[in-house]
Amino acid sequence: MAFYQKKRASPIIPIVSLVDILTVLLIFFIATMTFKAQQPQVKITLPNSETAVNAVAEKTVPAVLTVTPEGKIYLDAREVEMEKLGDLVKETKKTRDVAMRADKQVPFGIIIQVLDALKKSGIETLPTQMQDPKK
Repeated sequence: MAFYQKKRASPIIPIVSLVDILTVLLIFFIATMTFKAQQPQVKITLPNSETAVNAVAEKTVPAVLTVTPEGKIYLDAREVEMEKLGDLVKETKKTRDVAMRADKQVPFGIIIQVLDALKKSGIETLPTQMQDPKK
């Protein structure tokens, strides 16, 4: 005896509604994404201070002058030679603030050389970041 078998319809995935959902998700992620300032990928430990505050305004993103324990100097993510440091910071300071941060282990002599190079180019004061702004 032959039984009647009902033909099964193949499952249909509604692609149009999935595209709508993915488009909304894409717009959401693009609109809520935060863009980080480019910083050098070097590990430094900033000194802590109980009385000092960041001298750079919180609402602006400053160019960061980073000094590593090895004595390398970075302006944002670019390595800078000591001879060109003053001129580069002077040019950057025209468009946005510049802040300096240095590792605890940086010899004091290197800090003095950096400050001296900045002073020779006409930059009298430079705000410092005492603690990591993420903390």
